Amino acid sequence: MKFGLTMWRMSAATVACCAALCCAADAAAQTRKKHTTAAKSSASHPPHAAASSHKSSAHAQPRSSHKAAPSRAAAHGKHYTKAPAVAATAESRRLSSAFTASSQLRPMAQQLAATRSAAAYSGVRSYAASHTGEASAAAYIALGHAAQLDHNYSDAQRAYAQAAASGDALDDYADYLGAQSALQAGHANDAIQILSGFTQKHPNSLFVPNVPTALANAYLANNDAADAIRVLSAVQGTPAANKVDFRSTLARANQMRGNTAEAARLYRGIYLGDPIAPEAQTARTQLQAMNVPLTAAESKQHADALYNAKQYTLAAQEYRALQKNDASLSQADRDALEIYAAVCDLRLKRLSHSDVSHLPVTGDDSAALKLYLDSELARNDNDFAQHDIIVSQLEQQYPHSRWLEEALYSGGNMYLVKGDMANAESNYERLVDRFPRSTYAPSSHWHAAWLSYRLRRFSDAARLMDEQIQRYPAGSEVPGALYWRARLYEDVEHNLGQAENYYQALSASYINSYYAMLGRQRLAVIQSQAQSVPPPAALAGIHPVEGYRLTADLPENDVHLIKARLLANASLNEYIRPELQLGDPNNEWSAFAEAQIYQSFGENTRALQAMKRAKIPFFSLPVSNVPMEYWQIVFPRPYWSQLTADAQEQGVDPYLVAALIRQESEFNPGAVSHANAYGLMQLIPSTGKAIAKRRGMRHFQTSMLLDPSTNLALGVEDLHNSIAKYGGQVEYALASYNAGDTPIRRWINMGGYKDIPEWVESIPYTETREYVQAIIRNREMYRAIYSGR
Repeated sequence: MKFGLTMWRMSAATVACCAALCCAADAAAQTRKKHTTAAKSSASHPPHAAASSHKSSAHAQPRSSHKAAPSRAAAHGKHYTKAPAVAATAESRRLSSAFTASSQLRPMAQQLAATRSAAAYSGVRSYAASHTGEASAAAYIALGHAAQLDHNYSDAQRAYAQAAASGDALDDYADYLGAQSALQAGHANDAIQILSGFTQKHPNSLFVPNVPTALANAYLANNDAADAIRVLSAVQGTPAANKVDFRSTLARANQMRGNTAEAARLYRGIYLGDPIAPEAQTARTQLQAMNVPLTAAESKQHADALYNAKQYTLAAQEYRALQKNDASLSQADRDALEIYAAVCDLRLKRLSHSDVSHLPVTGDDSAALKLYLDSELARNDNDFAQHDIIVSQLEQQYPHSRWLEEALYSGGNMYLVKGDMANAESNYERLVDRFPRSTYAPSSHWHAAWLSYRLRRFSDAARLMDEQIQRYPAGSEVPGALYWRARLYEDVEHNLGQAENYYQALSASYINSYYAMLGRQRLAVIQSQAQSVPPPAALAGIHPVEGYRLTADLPENDVHLIKARLLANASLNEYIRPELQLGDPNNEWSAFAEAQIYQSFGENTRALQAMKRAKIPFFSLPVSNVPMEYWQIVFPRPYWSQLTADAQEQGVDPYLVAALIRQESEFNPGAVSHANAYGLMQLIPSTGKAIAKRRGMRHFQTSMLLDPSTNLALGVEDLHNSIAKYGGQVEYALASYNAGDTPIRRWINMGGYKDIPEWVESIPYTETREYVQAIIRNREMYRAIYSGR
């Protein structure tokens, strides 16, 4: 057998993350905040093709069958859809009554789910005992859910049983979750009794597809493999049968019944096809127990899958175990596995030059991989000359190897961060020339275009920017390419008509993007002087989003909507979205409904996250085309009175503060990052303590940063200080807030920038560049939404 690296193609996202330059964070950055070390390391290199989500999501065309709402059309001059009318039914009235009856339970139930403290349990128990009917049932469901989370399955089973006896609005939840608890508690017969008639009793329940697997597991707990196979066989061929838990249960049933061949087939499929699922390790254990060995190719396939899932430690262990234990392998195979394991060590930052020097010498593509390892270590040592020598060897000896592709992208990122524009451009151009279909090609092509601009080779930049727009129309780089190509027409070619065409195309298709906002500023300057000219072919593929319809009018009698609201009262938050999607998975209002449920209780962070998950192209839709209720969730203003007072005191734009908080913590006052940053504005304790001392606050404690009032007061002052330190230039201050002072000073001192947008575009840390652009964009969105500007 011969292992080739063609068998081991890593995912693009994994490779890009792995190839990131691990820049040491500036000491000053640690006095501020910063999200996670992983985010910082990935920020050191430009985005790649995986960053093309803007255009793809922006041009999604969801189904729209709703009619316009005249009242909103009159208010905004636009047409909105209206949710289809749903007549009240006995079930909707029953659920509405249960929702009303249990409304006062919600704060206690949510606290119980979050903390599961003795006091929280006591409060919900008291509520359950002092109420009857649906209010009591919802409380018992909340108690059962919390007990399940605490692995107190017998208590959970009893609570769900009490819920089922008290009311029936959520009786399918009480039954299914109660059966799950019974099975976990070792009461298989109770679970069988509940689940055997579940589908007939609750035909429209969310849990119907899960019942066969749950019932089969209950039968298996009673050593009844025949009945387990019977219930599972009845749903073969349905979507439920594709789930890994279904296949694992069916494998166990076949194994118990003695059908080891079928069990082995199923286990092997799980182990190889779902390598990071919890069931995968069980599958491997059972294959070993049945004395069914995996082939060397299968073991390597699993290790490759672990690598692609960034499970580098496990992947290295499997590569080395296979190398050591499989006697069927040739020496070439063993050598290749040793080099594969070394790549895992590189990702884990535990590979040395000595380690690489002791790797075997091979004659296939693993030799290219070994050169790539050497190039990465030279990069880490800032040994640019040695890095370039090794990459040249790769180009000469392995011109088609994916490891050359990796090395060129890594080299481009390295030189970009170091400020060596010419060498960065060279690496990116060579990558695009040799690997035009690489997942790195859109990013590399854009960086080559931008670096040509920065090197003032304007004709090359113009050509490359038009190529960018035409070759990679779905890429996230297109708005920037449109803006800077327009700037070239305006500033260099003095063709104001074409500049106007590009600015208008940018504004029409990416209306709320950072670049469109810049483009409209330029349009205001040149429009009176521009003469109309036909747009060039490069703009032919740029189109505005059309046909997108949103509604803020919910079908109030929809049983799934009412049930979702009732689930929030009982703190079963994880079931809200699935319940809303149960009736019509293509409905256009479920994301808004979910967000509104959270917002109704002041859970602004959850509401914002729900709308983000919906992938609505907010930044490609005019503000007036989206209902105000959506904008109030996507750009919320909690703590607004306090925020504006602090901003006014410090002379800071309150919309800038809101935009920063949205980016930093999504308005979660309890947020604590991996980098030890706290609260709304993600302050490092040392920063908070220093400002508190200057303000005369005594007995400062880090926990005070989780208080919104304190965090805002200290955070707004910190932002003011940063802006003042950079002479009032907000973009510099924001970049410093994210990356620290030292790199910002270095980038400023590089000089040669025509204006601030050019400086922002030249920030070499992707995270920092996108951070600054996002906050400036968000500030303008807040202004547009709430002040009409």
